[in-house]
Amino acid sequence: MAERTKILAPQAEFLNSTHRHTGLIGGYGSGKTFIGVTKSIIKHRHLSTSVAYYLPTYPLIRDIAIPKFEEILTNYGITYVLNKSDKTITTRYGTIFLRSMDNSDLIVGYEVGYSLIDEADVLSTPKMKDVFVKVIGRNRSVLPNNEPNQLDFVSTPEGYKFLYDFFVTKASDNKLLIKVSTLNNPYVSESYIESLLESYTPQQVQAYIDGEFVNMTSGNVYNMFDRKRNHSDRTIKTGEVLHVGMDFNITNMSAVIHVTDNKIVTAVEEITKAYDTADMISILKQRYTGHKIVIYPDASGDARNTAGDSDIKLLRKAGFTVRVRSKNPSVRDRITTVNTSLLNAKGETSYYVNTNNCIDYTDALEKMPYKKGRPDKESGFDHITDAGGYALYQIKNSNQTVKIYV
Repeated sequence: MAERTKILAPQAEFLNSTHRHTGLIGGYGSGKTFIGVTKSIIKHRHLSTSVAYYLPTYPLIRDIAIPKFEEILTNYGITYVLNKSDKTITTRYGTIFLRSMDNSDLIVGYEVGYSLIDEADVLSTPKMKDVFVKVIGRNRSVLPNNEPNQLDFVSTPEGYKFLYDFFVTKASDNKLLIKVSTLNNPYVSESYIESLLESYTPQQVQAYIDGEFVNMTSGNVYNMFDRKRNHSDRTIKTGEVLHVGMDFNITNMSAVIHVTDNKIVTAVEEITKAYDTADMISILKQRYTGHKIVIYPDASGDARNTAGDSDIKLLRKAGFTVRVRSKNPSVRDRITTVNTSLLNAKGETSYYVNTNNCIDYTDALEKMPYKKGRPDKESGFDHITDAGGYALYQIKNSNQTVKIYV
């Protein structure tokens, strides 16, 4: 029997996970495919069940999956019959189905007890969502002792795509995300790592070596935000003052509600997709009865709107305190204030976000990209981040002259 490669700690955690869905996200050469194939074979043998292994294309099955399955099956002393035309491997325990994800309509006609998807983020998010539904439909064989049918993932992260949405945005007790760096693999040569470091941008190093989710198209605007470091469980207390940043957009108004604890500012709730200023006023009054509300709006709202009164005058008539500058701070100054406050997490002047309540705001802080040196307004992340930034900038620069409407 051939010598088996030593299992590394993150790989062992992946192998032993009992979660319904486990993802091993790592850089190139971090041992993802090796451990994905190994777990598939272990499940195949231990449960005496057919399993399925998915890759984005058939050439990848031919060049990566088949050689790796043959190698590890041999290492485990399992005899097998490979059918290259059908892309199946048959053993005494059942069948190993090797399937491509490039046409989800072909994921039909078989049942398995365990499935693994390799390089899920190579596909677009909509296509991967469709594949996921089809794979779940195949993963339904009844297992011994009523064990759950697991569907796992191994992949290099390719930005904020399917895996980020599945394991981070929609995290649950049934899911486990494990990250592994290329640098943790002692079987990778130093020259290989050096070549990667020389060839990649900082964002690519984070993704393709460190195994981190990063914006791959350009730099992140709010690059100091970290959903773990900047998270707070802080919620609104009875009767306290609420500081609301607001961005005006017909049919798509946004607001971020903040509370303050001395110099610490926390975004605790959000309002998105309000129709217009009147709708936003109605939401604020219904949701936050009993609170004094201070609004920090987009300064352009001081102009007249189609109804006659300006947006800011409507807010003032509604009984809110409105604090607004004669013009908005520069985009750079506002972004710098947000990033500096995020960086000072745990400090006296820090900025936190209740990521459980501010789901869209959290998503936008993580994903807002630059385009040609400016925040990309076509991304759709600008409205909510502008709203948050208007409030934070004025709270942090309260000594500057502003108009105050009470």
